[in-house]
Amino acid sequence: MKLEQLIDDAKGLQKKIVAVAAAHDEEVIAAVAAAVEKGLASFILFGNEEKIKSLLHHWNCLNENQEVITIIHTHDDTEAAQSAVRVVHEGKAHVLMKGMVATAVILKAVLNKEFGLRTGNVLSHVAAFEVNGYERLLFITDAAMNISPDLKQKMQIITNAVEIARKIGVETPKVAPVSAVEVVNPDMAATLDAAALTQMNKRGQVKNCIIDGPLALDNAVSLEAAQHKGIQSDVAGQADILLVPSIEVGNVLYKSLVYFANAKVGGIIAGAKAPIVLTSRADSAESKLYSIALAVRSAY
Repeated sequence: MKLEQLIDDAKGLQKKIVAVAAAHDEEVIAAVAAAVEKGLASFILFGNEEKIKSLLHHWNCLNENQEVITIIHTHDDTEAAQSAVRVVHEGKAHVLMKGMVATAVILKAVLNKEFGLRTGNVLSHVAAFEVNGYERLLFITDAAMNISPDLKQKMQIITNAVEIARKIGVETPKVAPVSAVEVVNPDMAATLDAAALTQMNKRGQVKNCIIDGPLALDNAVSLEAAQHKGIQSDVAGQADILLVPSIEVGNVLYKSLVYFANAKVGGIIAGAKAPIVLTSRADSAESKLYSIALAVRSAY
């Protein structure tokens, strides 16, 4: 599967609505324009109406798309975030997207007890990578939300990623909790958690996937490396999902794939009542488009 296929798949489904908080940003509007052009979704854009209209006009996306783009003026970023979250909470939109607003501001609205999107689950970041030479999408979690997750949090992070992978067609995702080594070392907490997660999966405590670990990165994604080390595993060399032990590992791996391997990526926050597109200012319009596509497919 390629990321472009997510867009093609979404075209044939009932159109979802994306609520964008603080949409007055050129990269955000570029992604919105591309999504509208491809028939991916409809949008409710919250923010500075004058700036949003100017940017839409720049991308030739204003007059001819009035049926799929709604603009709602807000006075500041806090109001934009709260308004966008509210329409998702009320079922008037199906996906939340962060625009030019601080992450802390939008997450505060997401976690609001009155109108937020809380479920009681851990919120975690799930990134889908299209890497040259890798025949399928590779999911990495969690590179952006949970700093140093404990075993219980890792269970939920895996569950979130598995749910996303299954919604886009990976029926039984193979999950590799990665570490520096592929053997249990009592001095390395990541290997202990990986072994525990493997056993919990075998006993049905983590469902709808196959977990095996600890695995080092090479033998998680390369059959040749796994065979060379004599690793017998249903996951080794075939991982769909890489569970990283900490945000530092995830963040470095994420950016290494983007900047060194020129990988394409789309990422969302999972675990809330609706998918959340929470991209970085540094992410390209293409990456934002793929993130929208991943969120829309996950919303069905």
